[in-house]
Amino acid sequence: MRQRVLALFTAMASALALLMFLPASSASAASCAAGWNASAVYTGGNVASYNGRNWTAKWWTQGEAPGTSDVWADQGGCDGSSPGGGSGGSCDHPAWVAGRSYVTGDIVKYTNGKFYRAEHDNPGYDPVISTWYWSPYSCDGQTEPPAPGGFVVSEGQFNQMFPGRNSFYSYSGLTAALSAYPGFANTGSDTVKRQEAAAFLANVSHETGGLVHIVEQNTANYPHYCDTGQPYGCPAGQAAYYGRGPIQLSWNFNYKAAGDALGIDLLNNPNLVQNDAAVAWKTALWYWNTQTGPGTMTPHNAMVNGRGFGETIRSINGSIECNGGNPGQVQSRINLYQNFVSILGTTPGSNLSC
Repeated sequence: MRQRVLALFTAMASALALLMFLPASSASAASCAAGWNASAVYTGGNVASYNGRNWTAKWWTQGEAPGTSDVWADQGGCDGSSPGGGSGGSCDHPAWVAGRSYVTGDIVKYTNGKFYRAEHDNPGYDPVISTWYWSPYSCDGQTEPPAPGGFVVSEGQFNQMFPGRNSFYSYSGLTAALSAYPGFANTGSDTVKRQEAAAFLANVSHETGGLVHIVEQNTANYPHYCDTGQPYGCPAGQAAYYGRGPIQLSWNFNYKAAGDALGIDLLNNPNLVQNDAAVAWKTALWYWNTQTGPGTMTPHNAMVNGRGFGETIRSINGSIECNGGNPGQVQSRINLYQNFVSILGTTPGSNLSC
């Protein structure tokens, strides 16, 4: 009997000793959060994975890799599967809904079948348009790199289009702004891409006298662009929201809306549009890609959906020029467009007038 008891204790001690030396990795690790993205902005509490570990941001950061700065707190190793993502790269995330509020970290499936992660709280902005608020997301928990390929307009072609332009309107400023709206001049066939680029540049050429004027020339109009009925008012001053940039952004509500979409406080700092070339181009691209103006669709949609250049004029100036309002101005825009598509080596398509 005593021998059996001693044998039992010996077996138990051996088992305990073996357990003590088992590797800790046998315990299940946490799932990896979305991969850290050098271009994304993170604020306190945001979580990202990097080199097989989860990290939590302590405060605002951008471009500081986890493990290289005190801004990131190490949360331990992770197993590489993203939260909510299935095995084998499958995803089960809800479809994006325009106008539905999202909070930082939400993952949605867009209409193009791809997934996007909210980098900031937003009221349902379009993931492929408001890229400050959303970043592409893949089911292995990593952020997708930007699509390859350059702008369809070369610097040489840009200079040919605008031989007398103001140096403020730089080609580098334009290309730096393109990341905010990756669908611009990058949707559809090569012909459609070139037509859209030409349509945009023709309209901004018309608006600015060939990219010469940075601000609206009639200073008497300046005080008229403050809509005091807006709850946020005109904090930069009643006369601070005059036309600026390639599409002459004006009115306090447009500065507020453009700034919100781009993640830039333009309501309090409208002068950024006339002092920063990339910001100026971004406001023009914001209007082109997101605003219908007096028309029925955005200029971007008009070009990619085959409605033609004339519909872009309607979206910018409506009946002021269209439907016989000012045929000379319409023809001026058309002439510029036809010249620009020729420089880009394509055809203008149909429906040129409005």
